[in-house]
Amino acid sequence: MDSELIRDIWVITQVVLLDLALGGDNSIIIGMAAKNLPHDLRRKAILYGTAGAILFRFVMAAAVVILLQIPYLRTVGGLILVFIGMKLIGKREGEEAHVTAQESLSGAVKTIIIADALMSLDNVLGIVGATGGHLGLLIFGMVISVPIIIFGSTMVIKIMHKFPVLIYLGGLILGWAAGSMVGSDTYLGLTRDAELYIKIGLTVLTLIGGIVWKYMGTKRG
Repeated sequence: MDSELIRDIWVITQVVLLDLALGGDNSIIIGMAAKNLPHDLRRKAILYGTAGAILFRFVMAAAVVILLQIPYLRTVGGLILVFIGMKLIGKREGEEAHVTAQESLSGAVKTIIIADALMSLDNVLGIVGATGGHLGLLIFGMVISVPIIIFGSTMVIKIMHKFPVLIYLGGLILGWAAGSMVGSDTYLGLTRDAELYIKIGLTVLTLIGGIVWKYMGTKRG
């Protein structure tokens, strides 16, 4: 099998796992924002709000790719991904995002778009990191996230409960993507061997940090 095809399949696998691991809360806020509306308006709010949220994700992805061209910002983005990965692994069961239910169509749509935009940066940054900013794979990754938003949190939550290892896999992928971003920062002038060590090191750091985060949260709880 062609090495480039294998790489693309691996990247797509990472993106799907990241979407599953990070997409649940975004689906929840859509349902919560529209739950007080009449049935017909609820469907419109979900449709319009989701469309706006998806469009905003593409805008954010484009902005992230452009910003990562700034010197050393890839390294900063990589460190942010490590934090996101730790937070994902360390998140306690039952922790969910909450938004205020709206009484009007426009209010629900606005809430969905704003809340999703605020919560989607981790998803967007993770996909950009996993795809290395490759335009085709980036677009595919963003498209993959669409059904996860639309079809709701119920499916995602069921998958997470049945296969909790996906949370850890998502965290590890974020750690590896963080290493890729730092390692590919041309302003650091790293060797290929150094890039590999950074990927491994940040992946391990993400896992250990996430486990410690979870342990500390359990003690506080």
